[in-house]
Amino acid sequence: MNHPKIGKTDEQWRGSLSPEQYAVCRCSATEPPFSGKWYRHKEPGTYVCAACGTPLFASEAKYDSGSGWPSFFQPATRASIGLVPDESHGMHRTEVRCAACESHLGHVFPDGPKPTGLRYCINSLALDFAPMK
Repeated sequence: MNHPKIGKTDEQWRGSLSPEQYAVCRCSATEPPFSGKWYRHKEPGTYVCAACGTPLFASEAKYDSGSGWPSFFQPATRASIGLVPDESHGMHRTEVRCAACESHLGHVFPDGPKPTGLRYCINSLALDFAPMK
């Protein structure tokens, strides 16, 4: 399933996101570790993109990596995220973006738990939460 692309102007993004969310989602900033709203959150439901509402990660895939950011071992669907090489700050990483609005979410690393061995390290500011009904 492909998500329809969401196109907004920079002014529209600034109007729909808090300044902190804008810095993370549209400028690829990173919130300080252990500061995010969803870091220790444990309710059942779905973590969605804070910018557009696209479902990104199921609560069942969330785990405590000790990194200071919400961590997941897999996305809700492979089509819900985009992966982009990131060579910034002298590092070789893979950036995770929302497939629908291209907001920066965080990075994925190959040091996660089974079954995938991946750790999607995601900024709380890039997420919202939809509780299970």
